[in-house]
Amino acid sequence: MEDSTVPLGNRLKGSITPPCSKSYAQRALAAALLAKGRTTLRGIELCRDTRSAISVIESLGAEVEILDDNTLQITGGLNPKVDRLNVGESGLAARLFTPVASLHDEAIVIEGEGTLRHRPMSMMVVPLKELGVDVRDGGGRLPIEVCGPIRGGRVTVDGSMSSQFVTGLLIALPLAERDTTIEVEGLVSTPYIDMTLETLERFGVEVMYHEGDYSEFYIEGGQEFKAVDYTIESDWSAAATIMVAAAIAGEVTVNNLSTLSRQADTAICRALERAGASLIIEENSITVAHRELEAFSFDATNCPDLFPALVALAAASEGVSTLYGIRRLRGKESDRGEVLKEEYAKLGIDIELDYDEDVMRVVGGMPEVAEVDSHDDHRIAMSLAVTALRLTEPIIIKNSECVAKSYPSFFEDIEMLKSGAGE
Repeated sequence: MEDSTVPLGNRLKGSITPPCSKSYAQRALAAALLAKGRTTLRGIELCRDTRSAISVIESLGAEVEILDDNTLQITGGLNPKVDRLNVGESGLAARLFTPVASLHDEAIVIEGEGTLRHRPMSMMVVPLKELGVDVRDGGGRLPIEVCGPIRGGRVTVDGSMSSQFVTGLLIALPLAERDTTIEVEGLVSTPYIDMTLETLERFGVEVMYHEGDYSEFYIEGGQEFKAVDYTIESDWSAAATIMVAAAIAGEVTVNNLSTLSRQADTAICRALERAGASLIIEENSITVAHRELEAFSFDATNCPDLFPALVALAAASEGVSTLYGIRRLRGKESDRGEVLKEEYAKLGIDIELDYDEDVMRVVGGMPEVAEVDSHDDHRIAMSLAVTALRLTEPIIIKNSECVAKSYPSFFEDIEMLKSGAGE
């Protein structure tokens, strides 16, 4: 494992284009696998999770040609070449491609690596069985073996832990032989379902539901995915980290972003405004600049990936900030609530966790120089690096290379902005 020494905190200046949305990319890759003909995906950033998804669709029968650094051409067709799929450390890939693999009439094992092997997958087992799939699971964890074909019907799904399995069902079931009604209980992260529905519509697939009501979806079986030419938009999750860095330590324009995006993490704009940062929003870019920051309150239940960036923002804000939705953090790459508390304590920043009230309280203050650990969690590593920008001496972040999961060039981009040479 490698460690990163975060350099001395100069002010950030410049502009930057963050990586593409890996959430959109994985949905598009799955749809391209199921589509007839050749799909072209543009703007692709080959981070670790996206590479895992590409490997999965190739194993399931797609032909993938890399046309250039940011463009893929995919010839679809579900025709598995192996009986085991390795989804790497991607929770979305695990919960998305398990239903997709269940379209096949022979057994396929879905397995993962690292922290993913400890993340909960039990929400998939009973619904898949009710939809006609033979399932063998590892006690609610990976590996999971499925043998279809998934047939459709009526099923109830627990959406209180994650929306990712619902996404997998919405993508797979249009190809089932029967129509399906999905009843979803306690669905969280509804913006991610909007992303799924948008992707399906783009590929010519229809899902019926009452707009604004995510409790029931009707999916006609026997539909066809159509090949498309599709440019993936930038990732608001990655952009959020850079935007918080700018609010803390400079002025940065982040390109290829639209506040009209369906990505949940557009909510970072509201948090930055509440904290007092300067935002200039244009059609395809946002400029964020430092101002004196004050404590803020924010509900991140539907955008839990923002928590690490929000903690960095709260730590730089005067007073005690309250962040709601911490129950969502236990099923991530790490137990993010506990890890954020532990690692920020090393930096002299106090964090209180109240799971009964579902709230995190962050006491703003000046961080101290320390050696910290990412716990192999990409968003934790980036959060700690952003907080380090406030220091005049460097800190060590252990296992910092984990940023490759979503944002391989993160440290290089920060260095570029520190020199004022961003784009």
